[in-house]
Amino acid sequence: MVFLIDFYSAIQDFIETGGQVLLVIGILIFVMWLMILERVFYYSRGHQAEKRRVLQKWQAREDKSSWHAEQIRQAMISRVALALGGRVPVLQALVALCPLLGLMGTVTGMIEVFDVMAIAGTGNARSMAAGVSKATIPTMAGMVGALSGVFATTWLQRTAKRERLKLEDRMLMEHH
Repeated sequence: MVFLIDFYSAIQDFIETGGQVLLVIGILIFVMWLMILERVFYYSRGHQAEKRRVLQKWQAREDKSSWHAEQIRQAMISRVALALGGRVPVLQALVALCPLLGLMGTVTGMIEVFDVMAIAGTGNARSMAAGVSKATIPTMAGMVGALSGVFATTWLQRTAKRERLKLEDRMLMEHH
């Protein structure tokens, strides 16, 4: 229990040091990673069930050689591909938003530094240090969130493409 209280107070101190923008970045990163984990779970569970269902439906068809059959095959593959890539564009937007919010934190922190300089003068380094940390911590948090999100969305895109190609390979057309 003491560990949780210490952990909570450390997080609270970190957010206070970084300013309100850091809290927004933290919430954004949390939501982004929830969405990433949802996609990973879908790829491992939901997609496999959907792929089996689509393959069974295709194998049950008698006509696998006509133009009409090819259109049905393409529609089935497209539906699966849409489900695979469903939230990836939203994730990419969240990834792009992370460094922009970090930049906003930088600007608000620097405004605080200039306010301190206007009131206390340039000789008071201690009072300027809080504003400098408010300027750098959100920048770091935004970049860390963006980098982790870039790696995750790239993996999700590659996995979606690979799964689509596997499905196309298994749904063969018959030629007479």
